[in-house]
Amino acid sequence: MTDKIDEIGEADEGTTISHGSAVVMYFSITLEDGTVAETTENGDPLYFVMGDETMIEGLELALFGLKAGDKQSLKIDPETAYGYPDPENIHPMALGDFPDDMEIATGMIVNFAMPDEEEYPGMIKEIGSEQVTVDFNHPLAGHEIVFEVEILEVSGGDDEPVVLQ
Repeated sequence: MTDKIDEIGEADEGTTISHGSAVVMYFSITLEDGTVAETTENGDPLYFVMGDETMIEGLELALFGLKAGDKQSLKIDPETAYGYPDPENIHPMALGDFPDDMEIATGMIVNFAMPDEEEYPGMIKEIGSEQVTVDFNHPLAGHEIVFEVEILEVSGGDDEPVVLQ
């Protein structure tokens, strides 16, 4: 991990996270009921550059001003985190559109190829005799989360103010 930081610039104990900073950190995202949705605990830390879209904007905002050695735990509301579920992201699909050998089940996550050649995950919400209802909302949409971080290294960054869109 240190090699990646060195490619961008020397890590400095006093460098605070700003736009363009290279960051190495451990993190966890926990739901209201204590369920851990994602974590780097017991694994490699996450390496990313602020603004590279590795993390959603709402989570990046919680990191600005932190420096190596800092630990933080924040409750983040749904609007700032992953947003609210959008009913327009729930689509009926013909059961015949699924491969015959695929055993689909309610709650299953399936990757769907889109016309732009990207793949998007969708959760099977309901299975009928002729159609399947698929939810393309982010699985954490609508949830308040607890975002815990431990910043290991910070380097670079332009310290320019962030403009929210």
